Amino acid sequence: MAFQNKNLSVIAYANGFTLWHYAAAETMAVISATGYFNDVKTLMNIGDVVIINGSDNTAIKKINITDAGNVTVAGLSGVTAD
Repeated sequence: MAFQNKNLSVIAYANGFTLWHYAAAETMAVISATGYFNDVKTLMNIGDVVIINGSDNTAIKKINITDAGNVTVAGLSGVTAD
């Protein structure tokens, strides 16, 4: 199954940063694949964060856009719990 816009929502927006939520009946591997979010790349900015609820896992990922213009998501680094 491909990306579906109806499954993407904005949780918060401030100062050019957006916190997104995406839920779909697909695995995290499918949703995290390069280019999965290309249909909405004009809405997303590098450094935005998306909470993803997939069929097999939930994750918090950071948005990046490659030199080729593809949207990628990656785990957050430097995040620690107290």
